[in-house]
Amino acid sequence: MSEAVDAGGRAGLGGQTGRMAVLIRLAIGLAQGLALYLLFRATEGEPSWSESHPAAFAMMVLPTLFLPPLMLASVGRLRPLTLAIWGAIAAATLALLAWHDVVRQSGASAQPTPQMFLFSAAALFIAHHLIVPADRERRLLAPYPAYFDTAWMAGVQLAASVAFTGVFWGLLGLGAALFNVIGLSFLGDLLVKPWVFLPLTGLTFATAVHLTDVREGLIRGVRTIALMLLSWLLLVLTLLVGGFLFALPFTGVESLWGTGSATALLLATAGGMIILINAAYQDGREDNLPPAVLRIAVRVASVLLVPLLGVALWGLALRIGQHGLTPDRIIAAACIVVGVVYAAGYAYAALRTLWLRSGDWMAPLERTNVVAAVLAVVTILALFTPVADPARLSVADQTARLERGAVSAAAFDYGFLAFDSGKAGRAALDQLTGSDDPEVARRASEAQAAENLAELTTPIEPQDVTPVISVWPRGARLPEGFIVEVGDTDPRSTCRASNDCLAALRDLNGDGQNEVLLARQYEITLFARTEEGWAAQGEWRTRRCDGEDRITPQDAIRRDLIRPVPSPWPDLMAGSQVAGRFEPANPECVVFPGMGGLFGG
Repeated sequence: MSEAVDAGGRAGLGGQTGRMAVLIRLAIGLAQGLALYLLFRATEGEPSWSESHPAAFAMMVLPTLFLPPLMLASVGRLRPLTLAIWGAIAAATLALLAWHDVVRQSGASAQPTPQMFLFSAAALFIAHHLIVPADRERRLLAPYPAYFDTAWMAGVQLAASVAFTGVFWGLLGLGAALFNVIGLSFLGDLLVKPWVFLPLTGLTFATAVHLTDVREGLIRGVRTIALMLLSWLLLVLTLLVGGFLFALPFTGVESLWGTGSATALLLATAGGMIILINAAYQDGREDNLPPAVLRIAVRVASVLLVPLLGVALWGLALRIGQHGLTPDRIIAAACIVVGVVYAAGYAYAALRTLWLRSGDWMAPLERTNVVAAVLAVVTILALFTPVADPARLSVADQTARLERGAVSAAAFDYGFLAFDSGKAGRAALDQLTGSDDPEVARRASEAQAAENLAELTTPIEPQDVTPVISVWPRGARLPEGFIVEVGDTDPRSTCRASNDCLAALRDLNGDGQNEVLLARQYEITLFARTEEGWAAQGEWRTRRCDGEDRITPQDAIRRDLIRPVPSPWPDLMAGSQVAGRFEPANPECVVFPGMGGLFGG
């Protein structure tokens, strides 16, 4: 059916011939390259036009990057009127997203954020592949196989076009290197000029799109192979997720929450499962029915999405309850909302059709995909417009927490308002400077006056630690005063566990008083008693060996192999200070049973 649908919808743009299609695509690619070059020129100078007009610049950059690929993919696939209307709406929407992303920020150096680029590209891809099948079918909702065929073919085509463009530039770079070795650098010099590589990249990408379009059978074959490989990977991911969820009640969630990125990890896993489930299900037609083992994996994975997203929601709720909203947590919450739609629909499809063996065995999945796709586009538009601006919502929540006493004036993050939440944060900071609480007013004023976040960050004072040191031989005791609290500059501060350090008592200078040799992984530190207490006098470093007979300083102490030996060459003095100690030109590593080189030099 998908082939018939495609053939019926390829007449777009007034039934353009293949030659006309390639000319249109090359014109689009060249226009994009030239537009990008002009935008590049706008970044030059001090101050540049892009710095003087950041919002206008962003409104040009985003449509220039994303609209031409959409037009390239639409040639011959959308009717001219539909293409004109959709192109205008897409361009205006992209410009609005870019404008809002810049103007909501504070400061003259406002730039579009990476999140805006990523999510706007995702929304554009999803929306485009909801429109194309509907236009072909001349109906608001197309049959699901048309959605599947259009989206997955476009994904493979995009990947192939990007790869073709990358290989093309790799070959040009190779050619430039060949000319360069014989003293001709003109090609390499030419390729790095923006007026060359930007238009040339646009033309190359447009050519790749056309080549993949006219050889559709090859792309369809590549897609079939990709879907087959991805569908079998679903088995692996299902086993891993099932094992993780089974073990979680026994291991507890403390270590999971301790990662600080549990929600992002779980959402990424859920996203991967959704993609692989669709790779196995494909378009739901009888002739694409996967093997029985994959049908089982699809059902199990669909059910596992529910607890997986439940744990993600749990973790996010705990973080919000403890620390309030932040832009990242709001975006994560939006992703969870979309994920819950997928999980609910997939679980319903798996349980409802558990007894079906063919045909519509997971048919509710199709409606779920369409609904979730529309919801994803709407959610992205809400997040990156004033409707649900994460920065504005976060600022409102954080200041509300401060007002009701959920966070103290000393612990409140004024830096977030000053530097990470744009104009909404700055406005809230202005209000806090007039707070009745003098502590809040003072700290808010300091945040307003700060030029960077580092000025508001209180340096962490190093804390003294009591070292944990084993002694050799067993039963021996370290001298009084050696095990005391020390700062982080003392070598003993690295001794946190019983196997980190091993100490031994030796009289190395023959004065009748023992010194302490503190052996760590690759060095031995000498400690001697001074008027201020025990202090490090220096260290010997071992040479690492690659052979099987390598030995560590701790092993050497346990085997009683440590002994003082005179240096073959004296130290050099400059007045009353040592100007330098002799280091052998060809030091030997420490091997068992000898210890040559440990104290050598």
